[in-house]
Amino acid sequence: MKQRLGIAGALIRDPALLILDEPTTGLDPAGMRDMRVLVRRLVDQGITVLLSSHIMSEVEELCDRLAIVRSGSVIYEGRLDELLRSTGQHYRLRTTDDERALEIATHQPGVGEVRREDDGLTVAADEDAAVGLSVALVEAGLGIRALVPAAASLEELFFRLTEGDGPATNGAARPKVSA
Repeated sequence: MKQRLGIAGALIRDPALLILDEPTTGLDPAGMRDMRVLVRRLVDQGITVLLSSHIMSEVEELCDRLAIVRSGSVIYEGRLDELLRSTGQHYRLRTTDDERALEIATHQPGVGEVRREDDGLTVAADEDAAVGLSVALVEAGLGIRALVPAAASLEELFFRLTEGDGPATNGAARPKVSA
């Protein structure tokens, strides 16, 4: 109730900017849903909302721009969709013979890193290379069970950016995503 009361008090003043720090903390699932609906409605009404959160799925759902902070320094600032696209194209691949598919994929032109996963393979490739790979697999007599684009989640990107080797990785305060 304190969260709701605080937001109600801030909205009485008809602000152009609303700063929310962990707005769903301590709320039950219905309250979390209601808070997300409220944030979207406020944005639709033209209010700028600055949201600070450690809940990556919430940031991904609510924000179009974000800043990632590590040890007090902004290490990324920009559009969420641009950050998600920056990881390059990856595909999840499942075939009738993943071991043989791994061998074929590693020698296929345009295909980058190929990793074995619990449920198949992950292949780094642009769209044309993925088409070429699918043709090569079929020509080799393999059945393709799935070949689907696999974008990195915001959480994966967050950890790549904040846990990499560098001067800012010193075990300091937990980084936050603000949007």
